[in-house]
Amino acid sequence: MPLTPFDAAPQHGPRPLPLFLDLLRSETAASPERRAAALAGLAAYQGARRIRKRRSMPVVARAGRAVLRDYGADANTSPLPVVFVPSLINPPFILDMPHPRSLLRWLSRRGMRPLLVDWGEATPADRDLDVTQHVESLLVPLLRSIGEPVALVGYCLGGTMAAAAAAMMPVRGLATIAAPWRFSGFGTEALAHIDALWEAAQPMCESLGLVPMEVLQTGFWQLDPARTIAKYERFARLDPASAAARSFVAMEDWANGGSPLTYAAGRQIFDDFYTADLPGNGRWRVGGVAADPRSLPCPTVEFVSLTDRIVPAASAIGLDDRRDLRLGHVGMVVGSGAMQALWRPLAGWLTALPAIR
Repeated sequence: MPLTPFDAAPQHGPRPLPLFLDLLRSETAASPERRAAALAGLAAYQGARRIRKRRSMPVVARAGRAVLRDYGADANTSPLPVVFVPSLINPPFILDMPHPRSLLRWLSRRGMRPLLVDWGEATPADRDLDVTQHVESLLVPLLRSIGEPVALVGYCLGGTMAAAAAAMMPVRGLATIAAPWRFSGFGTEALAHIDALWEAAQPMCESLGLVPMEVLQTGFWQLDPARTIAKYERFARLDPASAAARSFVAMEDWANGGSPLTYAAGRQIFDDFYTADLPGNGRWRVGGVAADPRSLPCPTVEFVSLTDRIVPAASAIGLDDRRDLRLGHVGMVVGSGAMQALWRPLAGWLTALPAIR
């Protein structure tokens, strides 16, 4: 039987589904019409046809379970290697969404050599590998394998980690996108919710040696429960064959996907970052040095969303070159306005980096 370009995937759905349904009931308690619309949207999403996944790009380096994937057409003629560091949370393909929303392929067509860190899948055997050790033992060895200083671009928590790596070794430049650094900037109310979530989940996570994606997703939903439900209501009204519907399915699959975190990484994020704010207080030590992106000797820039519900603008690093955007946490990377607001300015900044001496 010949292969079709689509893969039916009725098993898809928000994770954890029971909690999503509880949230749906709560948010639509006063409106049976809204509840019916949201349920119809959920059913349509679960049953939507999926475009088959792209073939993975070639691996050019390995460090433990992490690999570096090459998006450059010809490494010999691409003058600027740029390593993109995604978050440990959610899959890395947010930076390589289907055409025309792939930032990496867009940059490749403009003469750069994008390289993507793929963290792989954590197992209970990795339980003791915290965020610091992800930088020291996985990210930095991948960067050193290239054989020359690279430009570093980090998205979300990947930006936090890229900044720490840049403190350990020479890089041509550092750009962060929606990256938290001053975790006290999340605000008292959000931090209290995050602390309560971890207090409830920590014993189970410690027993597993992992922090399941469902734990993290629960926290994201609590940031804006009304929007979480409303987007499924809107999806119910879309033509399934429309570009908007296909984009919704791709983005929700990304948001609901992702491997678990190691227990140590989860503990460090919740305890050392959110609660103690070690990065923002200048007390996060990586490779034996305090990580401080504001004192790096290389060019630096940060792209900050003023409408980000996941990483608030108040948690940004505070670099001298700060570019404020009015697109959301995900929209600034893959939304309809991303090319103008982020892709082109980032490409211009990368192209202007000084040559290696």
